[in-house]
Amino acid sequence: MSVVRVEDAADPRLEDYVSLTDVALRRRLEPEGGLYVAESEKVIRRALRAGHRPRSYLMAQRWLTDLGDLVADAERDGVPVYVGEHDVIERLTGFHLHRGALASMHRPALLPLAEVLRDARRVLVLEDVVDHTNVGAVFRSAAALGMDAVLVTPRCADPLYRRAVRVSMGTVFQVPWTRVDPWPGGVEQLRALGFHVAALALAEDAVGLDALAADPPERLALVLGTEGDGLSRRTVTAADSVVTIPMAGGVDSLNVAAAGAVAAWALRKPPRVD
Repeated sequence: MSVVRVEDAADPRLEDYVSLTDVALRRRLEPEGGLYVAESEKVIRRALRAGHRPRSYLMAQRWLTDLGDLVADAERDGVPVYVGEHDVIERLTGFHLHRGALASMHRPALLPLAEVLRDARRVLVLEDVVDHTNVGAVFRSAAALGMDAVLVTPRCADPLYRRAVRVSMGTVFQVPWTRVDPWPGGVEQLRALGFHVAALALAEDAVGLDALAADPPERLALVLGTEGDGLSRRTVTAADSVVTIPMAGGVDSLNVAAAGAVAAWALRKPPRVD
């Protein structure tokens, strides 16, 4: 299929890209439609390397050259490449596109929990983290600091929402992840798979992060709580241990993404001893 030039933001062929800043709308269109939107050349290329399939592309004229190899692949595979002026794209999406291109991608099927965790030793669990920026930041830290997987609870924000994908710099395609459901009943599933489940929370019986890091379990799942309220009481009660990050300066907690990065660094995998 050749490059398709579009001049009308109401063109029905562009429905995948409508109102990308409207979270409520995208929650309806993306998961139910079996798609997500990748933004920027780096993110799109990481999605393709992960084996994800494009449904279409949307870009301004200049990117036809810069992304020439992707355009050629799209034409070979019959994937539409929509090209429009910046003002048309902005009216359509709700923001100014300056990161190269957008791609409407087919969502891969989520893998079963046991398959994602088969060889994992270090796992982060996000309980009801609703801010997409925080979700993306946690994934980026998980990738950088050697976490083997990320699990998200049923009410957690979608890791494949455009903002989460962009903030993660595409590492949501790099770090294995799936949803753990039900929750906190999923604590028992993790324990049955051989994981020590540690809740990152403020509690009188909490151990310091440095103490846990000094003698870490072979397989560890660290649970991070939602913004503001932190972990639910049921989750803290169900966990095998409660861990806290020692603080100074009268500060009692960190943003969930920052806390996840600190904990991931401290609890990074020791080398295997054969």
